[in-house]
Amino acid sequence: MEINELTKRKLKLFISLLGNLVIAVIISIVIYFILVLFFENTLSELVARLNYDLYAWIVENRELVVYVYIGIVLAVIIYRFISKYVNSINEVYNSLDSILKEDNETIKLPSEVNEFSEKINDIKYEYILTKKNEKEAQQKKNDLIMYMAHDLKTPLTSIIGYLTLLSDEKDISKKSQEKYIKIALDKALRVEELTNQFFDITRYNLHDMPINKKQINISYLLEQLVDECYPMLEKNNLKCNLKVPEKVMYMGDGDKLARAFDNLLKNAINYSYENTTIEIELNENDKGIIIKFRNKGDKIPEYKLSKIFEKFYRGDDSRKSTTGGAGLGLAITKEIIELHGGNIMVKNEDEFIEFNIVLPLF
Repeated sequence: MEINELTKRKLKLFISLLGNLVIAVIISIVIYFILVLFFENTLSELVARLNYDLYAWIVENRELVVYVYIGIVLAVIIYRFISKYVNSINEVYNSLDSILKEDNETIKLPSEVNEFSEKINDIKYEYILTKKNEKEAQQKKNDLIMYMAHDLKTPLTSIIGYLTLLSDEKDISKKSQEKYIKIALDKALRVEELTNQFFDITRYNLHDMPINKKQINISYLLEQLVDECYPMLEKNNLKCNLKVPEKVMYMGDGDKLARAFDNLLKNAINYSYENTTIEIELNENDKGIIIKFRNKGDKIPEYKLSKIFEKFYRGDDSRKSTTGGAGLGLAITKEIIELHGGNIMVKNEDEFIEFNIVLPLF
């Protein structure tokens, strides 16, 4: 709570107390005069009958009796007022234990401290949300470890198996040797790729990626990426249709953007149907630079589509280890685009999956 807000609350409390005291004094004086004007004779006779000495003392000390009467009234009012707010403070204190309860029950407090009630409920719901996010993050990390352990074990088992064959079989043919060596090398490269993904995860968790901006030609950048991915396209019986202007200049980090676009292109390759075409389109207008990646593949359910940019999320649990990753590629892509002040969206219409990137012009 800010200092000025706390001061306002103290002032409000003081004014409330002062107001109650003023009202109490006025009411007590009114009651006194009513008693004096309308019931003085009756009260005097009653007191005189009960105790004449007391009656004589009251008559002699009339002003003192008035002061004592008002003092008693004020003391009662002050006591009631303080008790009321002490009880309210106790309610606030006792409600603090309810913050740690992970339920949806709203904490209710007396009307005098209603503003505290709102803040305490805000803290409680924020706490519940934080705990929920922590549990989900822990579960995703556990899933990631399971995925990666399985993905690492598979190629390592193959490497050990083929190297054991090469070591044990003395009369193995040259052709078989070359075959086993090639398989072992491919699996070793796969292990290297998975290891690099582990390093990516570490860097992604420890700090934000630095952005070093300079003038780059995005058209040329996309052309290079498509050329580099040509062997993967051929292997998967895919084509890539690139529609870009000759030159589109942009102030950005070329390495980071290349990585973001590369993630999207490889994602499209891994998820596309065979004998289909991946479309990449680049346009420039008043909104900025718009880049679209579109491919044809299995329809993504809506609940998975909404989580597709989450860290460690892998949309296809059944994807083979030869193509599966750590579930970090699209999360990193989103991070890179947002660090450039842009945004990325995904939509899935029928069997077509489309990623749309907008990079603002500065």
